[in-house]
Amino acid sequence: MKRQATSCGIPLVVTVALMLATGCTAGQPTVPLYGVHEVVFAGPALGPGQAPARDVDLVTQWRHESGRPVCTIQGFYDGDGKGGASGNVFKARFCPIQTGKWTLVAVTSSRPELNGQNQGYTVTCTASTRPGFWVVDQQQTAGRWYRRSDGSHPYIYGNTMYSFLSEYDDQGPTGSNVADDIRTNAQYFKKVRFSITGDRYPHPQLKPFLDDAGQPTDNGNFSHRPNPAWFHQRVDVAVQTAHDLDLIADLILCGPDTQDSRSTLQAAENGGDPTPLLKYIAARYGSYPNVWICLCNEFDIKEPRYTSAQIARFGGIMRRFLPYPTPMSVHASARDWHADLNTSPPWNDHVIIQRKIKKLPEAATWLARNHGTGGNIPVIDDELAYEGKGDGWSEEDVIEAHLGAFLGGGYGTTGHKPANKKGHYFWGNFQASEHLAVDNLGWLRAVIDANVTFWRMAPAKDPDAGDNVIGIFRDVHPDSRVLEWPGQEYVLGTNRSGRQIRADLPAGSWQVTRHDAIAKQTEVLATGAAGAFTFDAPGSRAVLLHFKKVN
Repeated sequence: MKRQATSCGIPLVVTVALMLATGCTAGQPTVPLYGVHEVVFAGPALGPGQAPARDVDLVTQWRHESGRPVCTIQGFYDGDGKGGASGNVFKARFCPIQTGKWTLVAVTSSRPELNGQNQGYTVTCTASTRPGFWVVDQQQTAGRWYRRSDGSHPYIYGNTMYSFLSEYDDQGPTGSNVADDIRTNAQYFKKVRFSITGDRYPHPQLKPFLDDAGQPTDNGNFSHRPNPAWFHQRVDVAVQTAHDLDLIADLILCGPDTQDSRSTLQAAENGGDPTPLLKYIAARYGSYPNVWICLCNEFDIKEPRYTSAQIARFGGIMRRFLPYPTPMSVHASARDWHADLNTSPPWNDHVIIQRKIKKLPEAATWLARNHGTGGNIPVIDDELAYEGKGDGWSEEDVIEAHLGAFLGGGYGTTGHKPANKKGHYFWGNFQASEHLAVDNLGWLRAVIDANVTFWRMAPAKDPDAGDNVIGIFRDVHPDSRVLEWPGQEYVLGTNRSGRQIRADLPAGSWQVTRHDAIAKQTEVLATGAAGAFTFDAPGSRAVLLHFKKVN
């Protein structure tokens, strides 16, 4: 499938920089490759009673000294630049994707005060070591996995904290804060998904939007009037802290739960047009390599609901504003991906499904099936397994399900849910001592990253030999699943004990390693296995047996 191009091309293999946010100053600043460089513009003086996200256009074009690429970056209004709603500060955030000199060659605006301002401004981009944007790897296994701009392939397990930006729970302040929650999550996960609003647990004073009178509001129908204070003090902090730690900030633009938060795309106070919000988010966060976009959580379940046609239209609008290949999708009801969301060219680059699963084979089957349904792009189950009494999932349920997601050729997301609408998965204040599976998931992700060439692997199809045969493996329980790079590498996942399992190894010498994700234990079973190799699986619910050719 041909993917929709963005306005700024991304080289196949590059390196990435530490995040940098600097204003437009005299001289020529130095910006690390894949840093985020902020340029400040002096525009018309505006206040909270106006709607600059809708009424003022600011577009910047950045050109590399070689002549290509040229990056088109939207600008945005930021009040006084420090969170105040009144001021004349506009900003553009630019991410250089190639070392060398970059020049701001064009600045166009609907307001004469901004038109042409800072044109000719230059920055020098220097090399660095961070990995860059998340791009679908179309060269391996039919677009099943993500790679980074530098060619690396980190594996992803995610966590959920829907309304943690407000720092409030059902009793008042959580006692945590946005930056600390991001830092703690980064110790275990590669992604955190959260709403750009306070949703079910809003802050009593600080709100994401401003109404027609300029008063702060949670009502998403005013999404054409984003509140600079909220985005400066909350969303910016989450995104920037996550960028520093190379943690994906998966921004949910609509939802998940309350009518206020679910009205951002309805945009009733702007004639039903959410374009100002989509452009604003693209401008403010689209230059961050760690940002992903979820247009809506459960778009077809709660009120207001949206149709697939609406979601595809919104996605197309946002894709036009995004300057880089920012991952984007939508979260639907608990069934397979909606094929009517697929467009040509596609607006999304991955599939989000919702299916709460406890068992390894079901998780693997569910993700593998949706890879094809979504048009051969990566699949992530963003409500795979919430641990706690809210759904009745145990620590081991969560671990087994997430191993299953990996074996299905995809990714999974968890959350802590001690009761309905309560706990980390809504209000944050993340504690690993409460969400018991997170250390196991962090351990398993590290094992995968360090040992498994998974981006060259796809789920093995069961041959006709019977239920006890999967790929090269014989005498396995039918609940087992296999990822394979034929002739080079295999992973067998088991959720129960088994004796005298046989692997008919292709020619060569093979190392065999067993990783128990429940016990967090690794054991090398052989360093020079060949031919028919027999082994046992322990009585654990999440075991990964790794076979890798060594010569």
